[in-house]
Amino acid sequence: MHLFNLKKSLVFLYICLVALLAAVTFVEHVHGTEFVEKYVYHTVWFCCLWGVLAALAVAVLVKRQLWRRLPTLLLHGSFLVILVGAMITFSYSKKGYMHLTVGTEVGTFIDQDSKRVIELPFTLCLDSFRVEYYPGTDAPADYVSYIRDAEPVSMNRILSRQGYRFYQSSFDDDKEGSWLSVNYDPWGIGITYAGYILLGISMLWMLVGRSGEFRRLLRHPLLRKGGMFVWLLMVTGAAMQAENRSLPALALRQADSLASKQVIYHDRVVPFNTLARDFVLKLTGKSSYGGMTPEQVVGGWLLRPEVWQNEPMIYIKSAELRHLLRLPSSYACLTDLFDGQNYRLQEFWKGGQKPHMKMTSLEKAIMETDEKVGLILMLRSGTLIRPLPEDGSIKPLSDVKVQAEILYNRIPFSKLLFMFNLTVGMLAFFYLLYCSMHRSAGKAWSVFTVALYAAFLFQLFGYCLRWYIGGRIPLSNGYETMQFMALCTLLLACIFRRRFSFTLPFGLLISGFALLVAYLGQNNPQITPLMPVLLSPWLSIHVSLIMVSYALFAFMMLNGLLAFCIGGWRKKTIDSEIQEQRKVRVEQLMLFSRLMLYPAVFCLGAGIFIGAVWANVSWGRYWAWDPKEVWALITFLIYGAAFHGQSLAVFRQPRFFHAYMVLAFLTVLMTYFGVNYLLGGMHSYA
Repeated sequence: MHLFNLKKSLVFLYICLVALLAAVTFVEHVHGTEFVEKYVYHTVWFCCLWGVLAALAVAVLVKRQLWRRLPTLLLHGSFLVILVGAMITFSYSKKGYMHLTVGTEVGTFIDQDSKRVIELPFTLCLDSFRVEYYPGTDAPADYVSYIRDAEPVSMNRILSRQGYRFYQSSFDDDKEGSWLSVNYDPWGIGITYAGYILLGISMLWMLVGRSGEFRRLLRHPLLRKGGMFVWLLMVTGAAMQAENRSLPALALRQADSLASKQVIYHDRVVPFNTLARDFVLKLTGKSSYGGMTPEQVVGGWLLRPEVWQNEPMIYIKSAELRHLLRLPSSYACLTDLFDGQNYRLQEFWKGGQKPHMKMTSLEKAIMETDEKVGLILMLRSGTLIRPLPEDGSIKPLSDVKVQAEILYNRIPFSKLLFMFNLTVGMLAFFYLLYCSMHRSAGKAWSVFTVALYAAFLFQLFGYCLRWYIGGRIPLSNGYETMQFMALCTLLLACIFRRRFSFTLPFGLLISGFALLVAYLGQNNPQITPLMPVLLSPWLSIHVSLIMVSYALFAFMMLNGLLAFCIGGWRKKTIDSEIQEQRKVRVEQLMLFSRLMLYPAVFCLGAGIFIGAVWANVSWGRYWAWDPKEVWALITFLIYGAAFHGQSLAVFRQPRFFHAYMVLAFLTVLMTYFGVNYLLGGMHSYA
């Protein structure tokens, strides 16, 4: 077949595969995981589709004599090795589970798909099972099965024997039995891991190889000029005045002394300030109330509950629920929710009558309000506040850690930074356009540089405080990953701002939007101990690489928008010299995006496959076709296509390339926000 026809067939099949993967995630949302596994993911035709795509790719590689470019050949070869490993896993692996009870030898397991009993070539005997807890709390730190004549099995610690791998899955309520996942895949995992290693080597080679495209882009004369634009900084501030309340509360001095007292809350030792702040934040949606500190509010509820129960401070967002309760505002008193001894929310609750259906917005609002009422009742009954035991069985926090957490609670890092970054970033972006149209140099570069570094240091300080307080890398939920993305974005802007000065407003805007999402979506959730399965260095590396890639993709998206603003500006009075200058700048922006494409896609690819290693260590399978995994793969495929400028001439056109980068970012948004808040799945933060 002619090379041109091969390329057309390959591109057509590539597009069809990406569209199919995207569509299947929505089908799964409607019909369930079992449906798409049965009719798509676990079918022969789906495997054949990947096989035909791989065969066409090999044919094109041979026609183009790719063996002359060894790093590129290794990169594409690694994908083939990964596909072969996945095919072997799909065809020959065995998955199931086994139940062990103390003192009983077991030599069989239940197949996951057929439910048949399969014999093992050996037996296992459970000596004991133990749940390990975080010190002084009821939060599990690990689940450990002690197997006779073998190493213990726990979360992220596998038992391997004769090609069979055993993973801690669950346990009996009486802790006299343990459930282990079983995986037999002696060839597929090794081949797939070899593909991952080959992929990592090829990506590094492409970044450091002297004759590679990445190094050629770094040496490009248009990118070596640097310092294209300069910006003007304007900073505005606003003051807030607290509202006075004539409510019984602790004196400010007493409240401040109470802030550093240590209690057990959310399965960890915290200063009382943390508990009080979460209490007020949960009830009111704000970290303080009526000009009083959180400690004063909690103290008031403890000392004079008969007064505070008439204070409208329970925030109810749902207009429907407010109408049912006949509330004059968005805030309710505790007494508004009771009619004598009758709990009024119970009248409107219909959720128990349809357990298999999704809750309505009213039912969700009732549940949220019920949680707030529960907090108040727990506080009044004395079960919310748990002081440290006097026998010394729980080690208290150091004074430094207590003061660090109080400081973290009192500084609204996300709110301050998203307001500052978005304001400065927008002004800088519009001034950037002004300078581009008028070839004005501007004289405010040093001021903007100081603002960028100040924002980065402030964000770094807050992130490190959260890390120090929690005793772990803050990457376990949506709020923390947005914080990390903002930090990475600001760091990238600091690194590139001297050579590519337009990254300064981009960094401020991207970090500002990330912090705004964190502020609105999670509103600084509590710092809690990690689930045992999340205590893995693979997870931290996986999330870090993914968020770095998202930050780079966001830079490329804004870069594309800037190129359209510059190149799309038409004015008859503009002379040809200025038009040519704008054309050069648009081309320079394309070169910058092409340069960023390499680390962005490579970080995404490495993050995906390191995540697969973590999943295999934790659950016994490296790929489950979860919506998050599928959309991450779609993002990888979409951006990966942009590397092929030599074989696909359309990617050498600046206008198309920039439009592609802008539209491709929609897959990033879908991977993070769409899956988290629309499709759901194992990896959803929502």
